[in-house]
Amino acid sequence: MKRCTGKSGLITVCVVQLLATVEREVFDFLGYMWLPIIANFLQLIAVIFGFFGAYQHRIKYLVVYAVWAFIWLCWNIFVICFYLEVGRLRRSDEVLSLYTGSVSFWEASGPGCVPVYSTNGSAPADPYREPRPDRVDGCWLDYEHVEALHAALQILLAAIGVVLAGCLIAGAQAGG
Repeated sequence: MKRCTGKSGLITVCVVQLLATVEREVFDFLGYMWLPIIANFLQLIAVIFGFFGAYQHRIKYLVVYAVWAFIWLCWNIFVICFYLEVGRLRRSDEVLSLYTGSVSFWEASGPGCVPVYSTNGSAPADPYREPRPDRVDGCWLDYEHVEALHAALQILLAAIGVVLAGCLIAGAQAGG
């Protein structure tokens, strides 16, 4: 019976996940998206567990990683549904910013985007919130699609990670 040897594959997936999550964390910090910041931080911790679990053959670390990777997969499905407004989900609900009024960094700062702000000189409705542009012109890709693509990449990496971690766990249990 052939044993699963996904150690190097899982280590590679973990490194790519670390890079992709750090990139996502930076842009979530720039947009003050608090719920994704917390989720990204937990993802970084879990991926480190997965990396060391694969490298040191620690089954408990791999189980933690696999369970979190499944939760992460579900979180990113929610993020895609949120940004694409599937069902009753609406981007205007501010749930990802924990109701602070913050929005995705990509809304006004995406590739090619030119934000247009009101110039009527009136005071903003809430002076403690960041001003939002009246409209954004020239974007190569709408911000909701940028966010959905980030989440889709994370889903792909998490799915591969769950399979490889499961393979290593099963291989370790079969091998003794």
